Amino acid sequence: MDRVKFLSRRIRTRADLRRKASDRVRLSVFRSAQNIYAQVIDDKQGKTIAAASTAEKEIKASLKNGANIAAATVVGKAVAERALKAGVKEVFFDRGGYVYHGRVKALADAAREAGLSF
Repeated sequence: MDRVKFLSRRIRTRADLRRKASDRVRLSVFRSAQNIYAQVIDDKQGKTIAAASTAEKEIKASLKNGANIAAATVVGKAVAERALKAGVKEVFFDRGGYVYHGRVKALADAAREAGLSF
């Protein structure tokens, strides 16, 4: 039952993004039990512009645990810096089917603080 709710939220979120996102790219989040991942994706071209995760060597070395709020904050800052370097300033936040709290919220807040607008 929980998986059905998750999939429903994910489909609804992505449908809303497609309706509203005219020429913006999206900041997509995926979280697992061990890591958190973020990508800035251009759906029109089908390409990933910037990405960051706690599975990367540089980020993993600076963290004690890859699946907590502190790790999500580091990933949010890293993906925002990489996106800004690639020339992306405005994105839509695609939380997938995840509820907007905890690690997902921490990643979003860190990306905003680092300069992304959404």
